[in-house]
Amino acid sequence: MKKIPSNVKKPVHRPAHAPGEIRLIGGQWRRIRLKVSNLPGLRPTPDRVRETLFNWLGQDLSGLRCVDAFAGTGALGFEAASRGAAEVILVEQDSTLIAPLQRALAQLLALEMPEPITPPQKITVQRGDGVAALKHLAPQSTHIIFLDPPFASDYYAAALQAAERALMPNGSIYLESPKAWTDALLEEIGLTGLTIHRHLKAGAVHAHIVRRIAA
Repeated sequence: MKKIPSNVKKPVHRPAHAPGEIRLIGGQWRRIRLKVSNLPGLRPTPDRVRETLFNWLGQDLSGLRCVDAFAGTGALGFEAASRGAAEVILVEQDSTLIAPLQRALAQLLALEMPEPITPPQKITVQRGDGVAALKHLAPQSTHIIFLDPPFASDYYAAALQAAERALMPNGSIYLESPKAWTDALLEEIGLTGLTIHRHLKAGAVHAHIVRRIAA
């Protein structure tokens, strides 16, 4: 093995972003870094998964209404906003995460963009239970619903059921979980009209796109 001379610095691998921050990977705010809480159990959706997700959903979300029901760091909701979503609602139950989400939103809105999105976007951060927030949405009112509950929680069935009610006929639910969901599991919780459209496993993360079964 070739020995590196002592006066030559060894290459150092640097992650795309440091702990305590996320990096938006597409859209008008591409490469912008946002400070986020660095709490145990808080898992921003990995860059690789987000990149694949928005390849599935489309890079341009202009005119769409999106809800990030378990916002956490806001990675999913802010990515949707970066890609032009007309309305993005970020819901988070943990009070300690609300201020960081609001600061990140203020940082993004303060940026000067060469071509502002028209019409203006509506992006809001609200504290509350994600499942309850979904139940309060009007039926078939939302194009994209992001579901990334805490992995140790039992929110999955209730969140999917509430999301199904709020989902537009041609809309998509993004589901992130520690296990692979199947059509059989959806049927077990009474969602016979939904199907797993896409699935990706990245480390401990299973990412899914759930859609209505075509009539």
